[in-house]
Amino acid sequence: MAVEITEQNFQSEVLESKEPVLIDFWASWCGPCKMMSPIVEELADGDFAGKIKVGKVNVDEQEGLAQKFGIMSIPTFMVFKGGKAVAQDVGGRSKEDLKQFVLDAAK
Repeated sequence: MAVEITEQNFQSEVLESKEPVLIDFWASWCGPCKMMSPIVEELADGDFAGKIKVGKVNVDEQEGLAQKFGIMSIPTFMVFKGGKAVAQDVGGRSKEDLKQFVLDAAK
């Protein structure tokens, strides 16, 4: 299951994470975000379990994080490794495309 990322736990869950972290910036009113949500959860519970942490940031509830990372469109996917953002992409995609994007960034 994806971890809910907030301004309060961002440091510990993302920046201090030993494994790479995929962050899904989303909102409840966003159609493409709703489409991607089950795919993100499938990756969290399946392919990435124990290897890559998966987190979700609700941009309406965590405006500070959205501003900090310049999130202008959602869904936005960011990969963090070693406490640094190493990749970012925007928009809906297939499970395989998202998986490959994350694996390439996490190398």
